[in-house]
Amino acid sequence: KKKLKISGRELLSVPIQVFGLEQLQVLEMSPERESCLRYRMELLPQEIGRLRNLTCLYVDSNNLKKIPAEIGTLSYLERLTLSNNSLSSLPAEMGALQNLQSLHLANNSLTELPAPLCQLRSLTFLDVSDNKIDTIPSSIRHLEKLETLLLLFNSLESLPEDVCLLRNLHTLWLGNNRLQSLPAAFGELVNLDWGYNYCSCNFEGNPLQSPPPEVCSRGPEGIRDYFSSLRRI
Repeated sequence: KKKLKISGRELLSVPIQVFGLEQLQVLEMSPERESCLRYRMELLPQEIGRLRNLTCLYVDSNNLKKIPAEIGTLSYLERLTLSNNSLSSLPAEMGALQNLQSLHLANNSLTELPAPLCQLRSLTFLDVSDNKIDTIPSSIRHLEKLETLLLLFNSLESLPEDVCLLRNLHTLWLGNNRLQSLPAAFGELVNLDWGYNYCSCNFEGNPLQSPPPEVCSRGPEGIRDYFSSLRRI
C-alpha cells in the first residue's frame, strides 16, 4: 500500500510493522478535524526515517513533545502537519526537507519561529498560529517561495523588515498579536490586499498606530503613500 491511515482514541505509538512499508507515500495518524479528538501519541519514533518515500505525513492532534532528527531524511516529504501537539522546539534537521511545501504548526508551545524553517526554500504554506511566538528572525527572507503565512494568536510586537522581501506572499494573517506598526516597506507586498480582500491580509486584534487601520484598509498603495508622506515631513 502507498497510503495508510491509523486511527484510534487510544493511539499511543506507531505500530512497528509500519516501518517495513518502504513504498509508503502517505501516512496519517490524526483524528478527523470535525471530531475534536486528540490521540495520545507523545513521541514520533526515529524509525520514521525508514519511510524514505513519504510525501505526506499527518500527525496533528496528538500529544507529541518531540520530533526526531531522522525526520530530515524524508527527502520527498511535501506536506507535514504537526498542529495541536505539545512541541516546544523543532530539530535543525528539518531544514533538510527541501521539497516541503506545506507545514502546519498551529497550537503548539513554540516560543519563536524556529530557524530550520528559514532553510525550507520550497515552502509555500506555513501555519504557526496560536503559539507563543514573540519574534520573527530576519532569516525568514530565505523563504522566497512562501505564499501563505499564518501567525494569528501570538505575541508579536513587531515585524522584521525582511518580511517585506517575501514578494510571493498572497496570504498573511497577523490577527491578535501586539503589533503597533508595520515595516516601512510593507506596501511592497503587492500580492497582499487587506483593503479589498479581507482574507488576504488580516490584522484584526492589533493596536496598530503606524499606519492606522483606516490607511491599511486602502491596501498596499495606501500604505506606500502613508510612508512616503512621512519621509517628506
